[in-house]
Amino acid sequence: MQHRNTIRVTMSAMATIAAALSLTACQSGGGEPAADKSSQAPATAAASPTASSPTSPATAASKPAGGGTSTPSGATATPASDPSGGTAPTCPVTALEASAYQAANRPNGTGTGAAIVEFTNVSGKACVVQGHPTVAGAGNGSPDHNAPLKVTPTGSASSVKIAPGGKAWVKLTFVQVQGEADGYCASGAKPTVYPTLVVGLPGSGAHQVALSDGEIAECDNKVTATAVSAVKPS
Repeated sequence: MQHRNTIRVTMSAMATIAAALSLTACQSGGGEPAADKSSQAPATAAASPTASSPTSPATAASKPAGGGTSTPSGATATPASDPSGGTAPTCPVTALEASAYQAANRPNGTGTGAAIVEFTNVSGKACVVQGHPTVAGAGNGSPDHNAPLKVTPTGSASSVKIAPGGKAWVKLTFVQVQGEADGYCASGAKPTVYPTLVVGLPGSGAHQVALSDGEIAECDNKVTATAVSAVKPS
């Protein structure tokens, strides 16, 4: 009797298990298992950050902010250098040696009429002379004791560059002495004779010169002077 009850209990348990399996099969037959659905959700969520990721730094830096090519503001053309080596300094008094002689073209009369003063650069460097001269009459060896003449400048003045050994010139035209012997001045004044002249150039000092062919005889203590020139006057 007890054996039969045990069989009944076993059969009852098996029936319960079969019913449970049948119920599970009915619930899963119309679609995917719940475990499969839950496994797909994280995959979808993981894909979304890739679509919205920011532009990489390399791509952003590939475009210059200003666009185009900049040019340095200080880029200017450099002028060509002076082939002569630039401006030479003014000739000092020690760089010049002065001499004088009567001009070929001079006013009619018996006096000096006109003289050419020649300046030679005796230094080893090029230098510049310029302007109209000052002129004074003086005795031999006494340049400080001189009688300034009234100078009337003629012609335009410009700088003259003298190379070593080069020359520049000034022409002086006096009021001519007339007549014979001691002569006379048209103004009625007495002619004046100077053994030497003191000729000065702006910035280049005063130079005492004597005519190579006589003394300086002139009237009225007046002289017309050209500016120093690179062209030898006559």
